[in-house]
Amino acid sequence: MDLNGVSAIVTGGASGIGASTARLLASKGAKVVVADLQEDKGTALANEIGGAFCKVDVTNTEDIINAVEMAKSMGPVRVLVNSAGIGWAQRTVGKDGSYDSAANLDAFRKVIAINLIGTFDCIRIAATAMSTTEPLEHGERGAIVNIASVAAFDGQIGQASYSASKGGVVGMTLPIARDLSAIGVRVNTVAPGLIDTPIYGEGENSATFKANLEKGVLFPHRLGDGSELASMVVECITNSYMNAETIRVDGGIRMPPK
Repeated sequence: MDLNGVSAIVTGGASGIGASTARLLASKGAKVVVADLQEDKGTALANEIGGAFCKVDVTNTEDIINAVEMAKSMGPVRVLVNSAGIGWAQRTVGKDGSYDSAANLDAFRKVIAINLIGTFDCIRIAATAMSTTEPLEHGERGAIVNIASVAAFDGQIGQASYSASKGGVVGMTLPIARDLSAIGVRVNTVAPGLIDTPIYGEGENSATFKANLEKGVLFPHRLGDGSELASMVVECITNSYMNAETIRVDGGIRMPPK
């Protein structure tokens, strides 16, 4: 798929993997809607890449519709990248044996609501818009890429909610790709390993923490760069024979229990 002149929506696009993806899409001619809750960062990035910012909470369908309508005003909607997400770590059972110390169920619901249900809501709304666009060669109308995580496969202690949410994204990739084949929309998922994003902080303590994480990466012995992840996302979009696949981008890491 040629990205020149098409509109793309990137949720969680104001920072990290989403921002790297938004920049790469824009460099290839796409008009990008940066859909995020971070107004300052999102607006600055949108101005930098010649796109637009839309404040979006992916648990709010009206916000998603606003982003899609904004994208429609900029060009044919053909691309959605689902990068919005949160993490949460807590053991299933507390140390004192009391019911109150068991894992926070509201936190579990929140992670699922954002990472899994929010992803599906974005897909169903954006794909609806894609279904009304003129088909390209071979009937192609659009491409969707979800960002999961290696935690979908190698979840660590305390990652029950996060792994469940990302495992759900992996699990729904094939059935949604089969479903949306009827309208010429491809669906793939990319599962990052340890990517160097602002989530790890800055300074000496951050550097020490990241150096410890790097030990588990098979090769190369470092954290991944956002641009390397974005490259795979864009390949899934532009390569019209990529469909219904989940791809790990992780330097060969297999996460240990903790």
